[in-house]
Amino acid sequence: YTAGIIGFCSGTGDMLDLVELYADRKPGNVLARYLPALRRVDGTDSHSGLDPNFPDDWRKAARDSVFQQAQNDERDRVYFNPAVKQGKTDGLRALGQFAYYDAIVMHGDGGDATSFSSIRRRALRSAKPPAQGGNETTYLHAFLDARVWAMRQEPAHSDVSRVETAQRVFLDQGNLDLEPPLKWKVYG
Repeated sequence: YTAGIIGFCSGTGDMLDLVELYADRKPGNVLARYLPALRRVDGTDSHSGLDPNFPDDWRKAARDSVFQQAQNDERDRVYFNPAVKQGKTDGLRALGQFAYYDAIVMHGDGGDATSFSSIRRRALRSAKPPAQGGNETTYLHAFLDARVWAMRQEPAHSDVSRVETAQRVFLDQGNLDLEPPLKWKVYG
């Protein structure tokens, strides 16, 4: 399952972390009973122990402000804050930080060849970020090229329009600060 404001996944551990946080903040909540099943399906595409009621119970939880805040907090802890921190460390402005955030959300930051850190390392083989004396535009093109490569390795992410017709458009326009108005098109 993939659900919530960031697309938390039952097979990749972030959904489990979220539901554990929710259970810590609100014991006995509607999703707490799924924790054993979420632990069992972590790392798999199985729905064992989640079907048939998990989607309906998720919808119920989604109306709870405690669950909404838990999602915001997990999104920031796991994805947003690390992406922005690395972007600032690399000397990137808003567009680069956004590109990092989108990549870490989609690919995670594990050790595999398509993870955020691996995408960044691949880009660093072609260009230096501003913090290392490189040109920001040149580096971001290298990062987006590495990101497209990573997306094409994963059948679920073969549509690269979120990079080519959004992030790359802003880059080609020289809009490194993401000054509005922003116009883009993704997924047709």
